[in-house]
Amino acid sequence: MLSKEEKARYSKQIILPEIGVGGQHKLKSARVLVVGAGGLGCPVLQYLAAAGVGTIGIADGDVVDISNLQRQVLYHNSDIGKPKATVAAERIAAINPEISVVVHPAFLDSENALEIIRDYDIVVDGSDNFDARYLINDACVMLGKPMVSGAIYKFEGQVSVFNYQGGPTYRCLFPEPPGAGASPNCADIGVVATLPGIIGTIQANEVIKVITGIGDVLTGRLLVIDTLTMDTHSFSFKLNPANLQVTELPVTLCQQCTVEVGTIAYDELLDLLNRDSSVQLVDVREEDEHAIDNIGGRNIPLSGFEQNIRLLDKMQPVVVYCASGVRSEKSVTILVESGFAKVYNLMGGLTAVER
Repeated sequence: MLSKEEKARYSKQIILPEIGVGGQHKLKSARVLVVGAGGLGCPVLQYLAAAGVGTIGIADGDVVDISNLQRQVLYHNSDIGKPKATVAAERIAAINPEISVVVHPAFLDSENALEIIRDYDIVVDGSDNFDARYLINDACVMLGKPMVSGAIYKFEGQVSVFNYQGGPTYRCLFPEPPGAGASPNCADIGVVATLPGIIGTIQANEVIKVITGIGDVLTGRLLVIDTLTMDTHSFSFKLNPANLQVTELPVTLCQQCTVEVGTIAYDELLDLLNRDSSVQLVDVREEDEHAIDNIGGRNIPLSGFEQNIRLLDKMQPVVVYCASGVRSEKSVTILVESGFAKVYNLMGGLTAVER
């Protein structure tokens, strides 16, 4: 039953004949897991909470960074350094105290994905990399859960619904993961602030449609939006029955879920060093260059970088620099391929540093 307060809160939704009281009951009874409380996850969480989805789970092991604030609108300056899942849960509970919010402060991997996803009816993919999407897809296929997926790239976004009522899976659209480094995320190539909001809102809309059984769900179709031209395209794809025969999850522990790679300006570096004492600053120039002039940190020349990479902690942030950014960019590739979690290249190298 809906309380008097709930009827008032959702009145504009209930008067829609397609939803009505029955549809609102379905929303209240639904359990939705949002994987990733970042650019896509933030609008998804806000609108699902506001719409009255009864139980919302949030799975994310990351913390709020200043670079997130441009597009992850659930967070404030005061949240920097705090766990995203916890902060997001507090914010959407404040939006709608009628719902229940479950926090999973961890990245999904092959060890926990089935256990976490099992308790939900629908999974929203708000991840930013292919490894995570394949993991989420395979877990959803094994458990028979629909997956509402979104992706963003610069000014372009995509949305589709996979594994819905026996329909195509993510692997039916993208059979195999691309090669390493072939799928840059927001930290690599950037994204306009509004795009995650647009795509995330469409994802939330698809969740509402799946729960209430209204409209045409984006199953077997990929919706593509170019926000520079406002052109939209829809591409159809079919089920490959072989992709339903998933018996185990990818062995990768979804390490890429934690990977953050990008460039950082000198003023941003100073701010990061002030906020986070665990940051590892590395000069990849030769020893004589480092002796003449440097901005601190450990000196590990690129010429012997791979042999000495063991000197660095894979799970702590690394910022690398050189004279112009060329050698440090090569070292970034080595660090990422070696499994480092957060890697930044000093933009323009020392030549761009004003001291």
